[in-house]
Amino acid sequence: MSELNDNLSDKALQDYDLVQAALEGDETAFARLLARYKDAIYFMLLKMVNNKSDAEDLTLEAFGKAFKNLHQYSPSYAFSTWLFKIASNNCIDFLRKRKGNLVPIEGSQDPNENESPVKLKSRDPNPEERLIRKQKAILMRKVVRKLKPRYQTLVEYRYFRELSYEEIASELNLPLGTVKAQLFRAREMLFKLIETTEMSDKD
Repeated sequence: MSELNDNLSDKALQDYDLVQAALEGDETAFARLLARYKDAIYFMLLKMVNNKSDAEDLTLEAFGKAFKNLHQYSPSYAFSTWLFKIASNNCIDFLRKRKGNLVPIEGSQDPNENESPVKLKSRDPNPEERLIRKQKAILMRKVVRKLKPRYQTLVEYRYFRELSYEEIASELNLPLGTVKAQLFRAREMLFKLIETTEMSDKD
């Protein structure tokens, strides 16, 4: 990792410690980061897409991508800044694919930080892929393990393998409407699990 920025806030320093713990395989660190920023990311994305279902979907996608690329985070700026940038970029890609339009990104930065825009490195296949897979497995066990098996499968396909609804329907031999309905239900249960984690974190 890059040199730690001395100007980071106390909260950012706490996030840095959680990231370090997550990279070392601490399951609770992933869940605590998720609980800490879930609401802020969701409401930012809701403003961008103006659709609750899409915002929930994109929130989980953002965290999935962040945890998958956690080894790329640099402590020269706040983790929250990096996370908000991932979420906003992913949302912009979603809107472009859906409407074919460019969208403004004003208000898509972390409201708690005054950082310059953060660029993400492109992730090509490399020896760190095993670590990334391990991180994804840790997150799945921690946050998703209480879901029924069919929901676990759907969440893994959608948020970690990043398959489209159509690809999931084909893979599982299910009607497209069933896939969408069950994923909607899985999202609801996931957010309840996240809220439970958040409450435990405050105790």
